Amino acid sequence: MALDVLIVDDEADIRELVAGVLSDDGYETRTAATSEEALAAFDERLPSLVLLDVWLRGSSMDGLELLKKMKARDANVPMIVFSGHGNIDTAVAAISSGAVDFLEKPFEAEKLLHLVARATETQRLRAENATLRALVGQAEELTGSSTSINAVRATLKKVAGTGSRLLITGPAGVGKEVAARLLHSWSSRAEAPFVTVSSARLSPERFEEELFGVEENGELLNAGMLERAHGGTLFLDEVADMPWTTQGKILRVLTEQSFVRVGGNRPVRVDVRFVSATARDLNDEIAAGRFREDLYYRLNVVPVGIPPLSERREDIPLLAQHYAARFAVEHRVPAPLLSDDALAALQACEWPGNVRQLRNVIERTIILAPADRIHQIDVDMLPAEVSGGGVSVLSPASSLMGSPLREAREAFEREYLQVQIRRFSGNISKTATFVGMERSALHRKLKLLGIAVRKNGEDVVDEED
Repeated sequence: MALDVLIVDDEADIRELVAGVLSDDGYETRTAATSEEALAAFDERLPSLVLLDVWLRGSSMDGLELLKKMKARDANVPMIVFSGHGNIDTAVAAISSGAVDFLEKPFEAEKLLHLVARATETQRLRAENATLRALVGQAEELTGSSTSINAVRATLKKVAGTGSRLLITGPAGVGKEVAARLLHSWSSRAEAPFVTVSSARLSPERFEEELFGVEENGELLNAGMLERAHGGTLFLDEVADMPWTTQGKILRVLTEQSFVRVGGNRPVRVDVRFVSATARDLNDEIAAGRFREDLYYRLNVVPVGIPPLSERREDIPLLAQHYAARFAVEHRVPAPLLSDDALAALQACEWPGNVRQLRNVIERTIILAPADRIHQIDVDMLPAEVSGGGVSVLSPASSLMGSPLREAREAFEREYLQVQIRRFSGNISKTATFVGMERSALHRKLKLLGIAVRKNGEDVVDEED
């Protein structure tokens, strides 16, 4: 999406010339002739960049005073000052007041475009850097090759180029924000902001101030997340936790692409793509009177469901190796391999915390691994929540040593096959291939051992996969 540039100059021909040059290069422009008009435009909607003349005839403030005023409203907006009467003292004063650059008139179009591109890129990199610092420890992609995760990626790619709203569902820790960020990065809005609103973390009292911003007596005090997301994507995380009164106001934004700041009375127009996420069933929330049905249908244009890790166990080896390599680099140790037993234990685990829990397990294992064993992660190095207290899930438990051979063998086979069936998400064909049995023979063995294979709560031992 085009970046919004505010051009402030008392000469109409200069305003038109600069606006024309920037518009031809793909920027969205607004103009102001006086400091009063400039502040009104600034307060109307936060710009991506301000181009500001030092001498503003007929204004109550000159350019440097206006610069300070705007910086007091929002210090993050980059500003370039230009003047036809510039000298070194003026340039120093402009930079000292917060301008990112100074340009003398007359100037060449190429130089103007270069400075504008540099200023907006610097600001974009700062915002991206802040985002990356906030995302330390989170996944940056939907790793895996399972049918379900491939389907999620295919849907995201298909709708990325549209303006359609998405509702991403799935339990905590599956990577809903990761999916939203991928969608944003694949869209035409990739260079614009991606802003996250965490509904669960904001108190109802502060929610609207953070979302819509605050103004007083017509002046902008704090820009909200909606305004900062102009041209980009607004991610409403855990949308089920949004206060009821705010839900009604969001409906207006979705319909009109405008909102009113807290304490204000004029509409602020924005161009924002909405992506929502929730771990709850919104139909249950609607039935309980906690979520608006009309808002649900507005947000749920394209539904995307991300399955829990226990339903895509074939992705666990790729995820585990991905995190092992990643955290090895972070902790400056050699990248370890994972033994077959360790991978089997990871695949057999239920993972109630999903991908987030797996990531934490791998990082913890690398941190605590003995220096002489870091080259390979074995099952006994995994935490008890995975390895069952340090005993390999593929070895006979010590309690079997006092049992007769036949009972011990049956107990081991039962435990072994249960582990492998969980590992392959109840897929009998894949389990049979791995353990080296014919599918029909495995069915008979499972029936003999009294093992019921369940997929999605259904008994499927005697059915085709």
